[in-house]
Amino acid sequence: MARTSPLHWVGVIFLLIASILLLVTTISAPVIGDIAILKVMLTNQSALRNSSVTFGTFGHCVLDVAPAATDQDYCYPKSVGYSPAKIMAQIDGTGFSEAASDSADALTYAMILHPIACGIAFIAFLLSIGAGVVGSVLGAVVAALAWIITLVAMAIDFALFGIIKDHVNGDGSGSNAYYSVGMWTILAAMVLLFLGMFIVLFTCFSARKERKRGGSSKTRGDVYDNGVGYNGGYNNTTTTTHATRPRRKRFGLF
Repeated sequence: MARTSPLHWVGVIFLLIASILLLVTTISAPVIGDIAILKVMLTNQSALRNSSVTFGTFGHCVLDVAPAATDQDYCYPKSVGYSPAKIMAQIDGTGFSEAASDSADALTYAMILHPIACGIAFIAFLLSIGAGVVGSVLGAVVAALAWIITLVAMAIDFALFGIIKDHVNGDGSGSNAYYSVGMWTILAAMVLLFLGMFIVLFTCFSARKERKRGGSSKTRGDVYDNGVGYNGGYNNTTTTTHATRPRRKRFGLF
């Protein structure tokens, strides 16, 4: 199999980049406070500070707390599942209905899919650089699984943080919520996973088909050279037969 095909390696690189992008989403706040899936710019600012809240996979951070001149960033403990609606209600006084609050809280538990998708995407990358058709097919299958999980996680992220974003921007407090880096990295990862899966699978079967075609051509060439067919316009079987046939005696004299 022609594993050095440039198009195949493009697909492999796409899978690697997708796993890195999913890692960025996974290590969003509170792991790295400045990386957020949703960021809320608060109105309680001063000339020295520009306060904001960053929401990520495992919690949130409050950055640039006014009015101190020194860095005042607070990242809360990491946890699977948290309460973004209650956090914004406490920090900014944003009002949420009980249904919206409960829905947002419940959806945060599904963000555990971020690291799961990241790990599966990386496994797909490793399988795709393995030798043979089996490695590429397994890589494409695992990439398809990673793509499905990423698609589900992204849909949940938009639903979850869409609730927070709409309430914050619509309560008239002046705070501004918007999707940040972590949201766009998971979106890009979803696209790259699909492209990488398709390219790896396509090049795998294309190379296999080409190899079969080459094997058939070689077999036909061997048959011709061994005298079964024509070689250079002459029938080797016929020529050999005439050359080796003994001369028949005529009238007992010759």
